[in-house]
Amino acid sequence: MGRGQGNSSLKRKRSDGKSPAQNLSDAERIIYECIRSKKDLGIFQGDIKKETKLVDPLFKKSMKFLQDHNLIKEFAHYQNKGKKYFMAVEFEPSDEVTGGAWYSNGSLNMDAIDYYKRACSMCIKKFKVITVERIAEFFDKNPIPGYKFSLEKIREVVQTLVLDNDVMEVKSTETGEYAGIPFGALCYKPAKKQGGVPVVGAFTSIPCGVCPRIHECSPDGIISPVTCVYYTKWLEF
Repeated sequence: MGRGQGNSSLKRKRSDGKSPAQNLSDAERIIYECIRSKKDLGIFQGDIKKETKLVDPLFKKSMKFLQDHNLIKEFAHYQNKGKKYFMAVEFEPSDEVTGGAWYSNGSLNMDAIDYYKRACSMCIKKFKVITVERIAEFFDKNPIPGYKFSLEKIREVVQTLVLDNDVMEVKSTETGEYAGIPFGALCYKPAKKQGGVPVVGAFTSIPCGVCPRIHECSPDGIISPVTCVYYTKWLEF
């Protein structure tokens, strides 16, 4: 074995000035390519060591070099707190590993959640009755710096408000307060409260309030309260 062969993993290629990644030792390059191949999912430090099969001192030294030269970065995995995960600096962690918009540094961001809940609740109270699509349109026209009101995010927030009894989920009848909203579309309106306790409206508390065929219902029609099984059961209850 030649004198320099045993240290081949420590030798660096001469830089041509194009990229820091081109001036790596063999060990650093192996680690870097392993991490970079995982793209926005990143990889657990223990798995990097298993895949690269490098001895501990060389592994630690190479990892430190890659971090110090801003080629890789550590990030928090929301399901595996306390474990070190890495990815190449040109990628941003996907929702799959960060937990999505509601997580920050691997922890649930309660301040952001509360802010979105307050904003959506105020919007619903402002319009009296509104769909999630129209809430999204409102915030698209009236953006709040630092906050992105995507349709998916609004839908999640509104469902939380329903569970909190802050708003009610109803279906449009396309008449009265629902004018302009397609028939049967899911809408949201402020929950009625008495003494701070949510109260369900008289109409929405009976089957008729959520019946998709209420516009076809009449006392002497084919669809009628007289023959409606659901209405009869509600009266018996």
